[in-house]
Amino acid sequence: MKRGLLLIDRGSREREASEELEAICQGIKKKGDYVFTDFCFLEVEPPYIEDGISKCLKEDIDSLTIVPYFLYPGKKVKNAVTDVMKFQKDTNVKFVVTKPMSMHKTLVDIVENRISTTLEENNVELSKKDVDVMIIGHGSKDPNAQMSLNYIVNELKHLYRNVSRCWLEIEQPDIVEGIKKCEKDNPKVLIIVFYFLHEGAHVKTDINNDLFPALENSKMKKTFITKHLGSDQKMIDLILERAKEVENAN
Repeated sequence: MKRGLLLIDRGSREREASEELEAICQGIKKKGDYVFTDFCFLEVEPPYIEDGISKCLKEDIDSLTIVPYFLYPGKKVKNAVTDVMKFQKDTNVKFVVTKPMSMHKTLVDIVENRISTTLEENNVELSKKDVDVMIIGHGSKDPNAQMSLNYIVNELKHLYRNVSRCWLEIEQPDIVEGIKKCEKDNPKVLIIVFYFLHEGAHVKTDINNDLFPALENSKMKKTFITKHLGSDQKMIDLILERAKEVENAN
């Protein structure tokens, strides 16, 4: 069977997001058994879903694996799946849709890799049991978003002294409250994880507008920030694992 793979991303105007997605597609093509790989956006910027599907169906394939490239289950993922399945009736190519990137052991490994890399880059030689971690997520009204980030926190708790989470917007605790809580724990070192797929406006600007003043007002001396998640090479493995789940079931 000749398969193609299409990533559906939320969408970003930042050039880095498209560059990362292009690199991920190339990595998937090298590691996976696909005739071609490509990406499209749910909103914000073209190519939109209609563009992505139209391009895929011009290829010589029997099946198209569609990957909602989102960290949280919720409304955006549902919208992406609904939009893409509208095109199934007009083609003989079989569509299979994966789960999003949430609540998977490899995602835990990616976050842990980000923490370990940040410790190494900053020459921190403490045991993990002496390291505190705070994860910053986007925030969502969907209860599954909290569940999916809590999964990451709970999977990491046995490795580090303290692991907490806060949100950029919508939910509580916000970043200021998150930093205050971490300060009360009196950490030897605090690693702050940017739990975002891309280096978009949230990572470049929005988080820092709240985070930097909060850190300046705290008494914590050693705080370090990880890179976002999407540029980690293990993300390719996670996408392929999600793809195989649904492909093997069909």
